[in-house]
Amino acid sequence: MIITLLSAMDFSVIQESVKVSSLNLQEFLQNALQWINSLGAIGGIVFIGIYIIATLAFLPAALLTLGAGVIFGVTWGSVYVFIGATLGAIAAFLGGRYLAQGWVKEKISSYKKFAIIDKAVSKEGLKIVLLVRLSPLFPFNLLNYALGITSVSFQDYLIGSVGMIPGTIMYVYFGSLVGDIALIGSKNQPGNIILHWVIQIMGLIATIAVTVYVTKIAKKALKDENL
Repeated sequence: MIITLLSAMDFSVIQESVKVSSLNLQEFLQNALQWINSLGAIGGIVFIGIYIIATLAFLPAALLTLGAGVIFGVTWGSVYVFIGATLGAIAAFLGGRYLAQGWVKEKISSYKKFAIIDKAVSKEGLKIVLLVRLSPLFPFNLLNYALGITSVSFQDYLIGSVGMIPGTIMYVYFGSLVGDIALIGSKNQPGNIILHWVIQIMGLIATIAVTVYVTKIAKKALKDENL
């Protein structure tokens, strides 16, 4: 289902509209983090707001997640990132479901199997959302919009957001090890090779699990349809 969605929906126009050179973007986000760091007590609220905007605008929120570890530490950094990511994901989901639904339906109208797969996925929405949230290999920003046009219920989508917690904590912790906003995203940033491999392995396992699971229920849905 996820693969069908991403192939059926042409998000290249959206991505081109926010395309910025990686160097300028990294510098922009670093400056934003420096500004947040200077705000004191209200920094957390501003950070959440910027994270929501980044999620909606297809900006690399990973840099903000790492920055949260530098500015706020592991505990509060994880809290702020999770709140910002969840609110941003909700906004994108609702936007995909209610604002761009007509356009998306037009794009996938010729895909007969999509409706069947989508119907099957709606019955197991929570499990699938949890699995894709556990995997850092799925494009977070794009996935939020894509899930909005499926039959996944808002409740399952919202509850499934807890799957972001493990990855959030690990990336925030990794950011706390960097210790300097200026080093975030650079080749010179200090790292923890063990943590890096933990994240990669977790992502691989979650990706395989969601692929196998979605394929299984999709095949069952297609078989039931042909009976």
